[in-house]
Amino acid sequence: MTTRIWVPCDSAALAVGADEVAAAIAAQALQRGLDILVVRNGTRGLLWLETLVEVETPEGRFGFGPVDAADVPALFDAAWSPDHPLALGLVEQIPYLARQQRLTFARVGIVAPDSLDDYLAHDGYRGLRNALAMAPAEIVAAVTASGLRGRGGAAFPTGIKWNTVLKAPGSEKYIVCNADEGDSGTFADRIIMESDPFVLVEGMTIAGLAVGATRGYVYVRSEYPHAIARLEAAIALARRHGYLGVDVLGSGRAFELEVRKGAGAYICGEETALLESVEGKRGIVRAKPPLPALAGLFGKPTVINNVLSLATVPIILDKGAAYYQDYGMGRSRGTLPVQLAGNIKQGGLIELAFGATLREILYDYGGGSASGRPIKAVQVGGPLGAYLPESQWDTPLDYEAFAALWAVLGHGGIVVHDDRADMAKLARYAMEFCAIESCGKCTPCRIGSTRGVEVIDKIRASSQPPQLTQHIVLLRDLCDTMLNGSLCAMGGMTPYPVLSALNHFPQDFGQADTSKHAA
Repeated sequence: MTTRIWVPCDSAALAVGADEVAAAIAAQALQRGLDILVVRNGTRGLLWLETLVEVETPEGRFGFGPVDAADVPALFDAAWSPDHPLALGLVEQIPYLARQQRLTFARVGIVAPDSLDDYLAHDGYRGLRNALAMAPAEIVAAVTASGLRGRGGAAFPTGIKWNTVLKAPGSEKYIVCNADEGDSGTFADRIIMESDPFVLVEGMTIAGLAVGATRGYVYVRSEYPHAIARLEAAIALARRHGYLGVDVLGSGRAFELEVRKGAGAYICGEETALLESVEGKRGIVRAKPPLPALAGLFGKPTVINNVLSLATVPIILDKGAAYYQDYGMGRSRGTLPVQLAGNIKQGGLIELAFGATLREILYDYGGGSASGRPIKAVQVGGPLGAYLPESQWDTPLDYEAFAALWAVLGHGGIVVHDDRADMAKLARYAMEFCAIESCGKCTPCRIGSTRGVEVIDKIRASSQPPQLTQHIVLLRDLCDTMLNGSLCAMGGMTPYPVLSALNHFPQDFGQADTSKHAA
């Protein structure tokens, strides 16, 4: 009887030697005359355990990790025993994974990403089949009722965006997927594309049916070569089996899809700059209005959604809007895939219903800092997200609750810093990042960020209180100009990390810390 052994093939696992582990397992099996099939799956998202090897048993898939190629002979000598030091137990019962609510990532790490049969065997394309039996307005109504909001950062209701495109006049409409995942500490889009690419293809096809678009584009940064390869293979396979093309599953309705590679400019994650890049132009922000929903790609009505938004649509169409709506809190419905990174013991992907707190994520899942030192601050929402001090870690993950803190959830990236972090230095980095990545179209972003670096340098060098106060007043004025005068979120959000660092950690800017006295 053939025993299956799963070895992940996503970028994180490959980076720590997963290919060598897979080759070592195959070689040992051949040498020992054992009937073993090595299956390449995606990651489970437990990144500190990579390479995570899973062995088929009557009870389920049993995990070992982190496995190095040099560990493989000893694992065979021990017959992959549960008593081996690298044994983790049944993978589904590992607390980090077992406590999650995986909806968008339900198949991730379980299926082989290059197998359409595996996708179909795990409820794949059920959402599309349901959508094909519905009128476009009914599909849009289902997505609206689910409460799904854009997971790229803006959190705009997906159904409202789709309804605008559905009702917009136009001989041609487009679906564009923003897979230009450029935020530091984020990797959820990459995991979906590398580990379950068919779910994105299915989601975009459903979006096309919903709004009357017959063509879609996935815009992926060139730093994601494995994701690009997986997507292109999945699209070709879907087309060959009738899930894409001029007659999707014999319905008489057409939808085609192709991948466009970006060069990696951060600004191309902004939707209008992305459209410019897809059209073959320099990635530079467009003024709005008109909205892309009315005049987007090539001037036509266009749905632009993030990978996670589109990858969530199939389960909504499969299980129903109410099923998805039952997760979450307030106006934040469903689940949020959190990406935990930085100075953290157990980094990885955690999909949870809205409402969990940062403290739960940092300690119950993350296990505290990797350095063992106290955590000082966490940045949520990418390089333009606010720094949150410990006093705010009991706030539930909820769009409105974070807005009340003058913070954002963004794409769900969380980067952890221990008590050695210099927050003034991190604030300077935010301004420098903006100066480097600004498209240059508007003055507050282009010039403001450069002046911001200069002012923070003066603050850090100041030793006289009068001068320090003047520079801080100037920095706050500059941030106010960028917030209110920038053309897009690039310049408009750079003040978030700067001002949050200044407000919550004034001692790092040479000011007295009054928070303890206030408490």
